[in-house]
Amino acid sequence: MVWDEPYLETCCRAALHRLTLVDATGRPAGLKDGPCLDRLAGMGLARLRPDGRWEPTEAGRSRHMREILRRTG
Repeated sequence: MVWDEPYLETCCRAALHRLTLVDATGRPAGLKDGPCLDRLAGMGLARLRPDGRWEPTEAGRSRHMREILRRTG
């Protein structure tokens, strides 16, 4: 198997996990994990909604399921 996805730093993995925990509420902008959310957005894993809250994209949810939940489940 060839790894073809960019590596997620631990802090960015945690930010992605937090995004999935808040569900439809979204995560407010301006928190300490802002740089990670920007990185995740650049990778297509998160997006900033028009209301100023962050949410995972479908690609972010998929990556979360493959990389983060598989380790705890």
